[in-house]
Amino acid sequence: MAEEYSTLTLHRSQDEVALEMMKFIAVTTAYGKGTGAAGFTGKSTKTPEEYADALLQLFERCRSVIRKG
Repeated sequence: MAEEYSTLTLHRSQDEVALEMMKFIAVTTAYGKGTGAAGFTGKSTKTPEEYADALLQLFERCRSVIRKG
């Protein structure tokens, strides 16, 4: 089973790996969503465009890390 898994991961493109990394980081850390807090904190959530931009920047960072390694 381990050989099958390693063969599959070798055939994945670097962009696919970077995308999986980006999704993991975004889901586990709520990356780019902004902080929701009670009280007078000003603007607490990002617009959909700002959220998309944050995710695209994260994807580019993940791509550069994968390509270095």
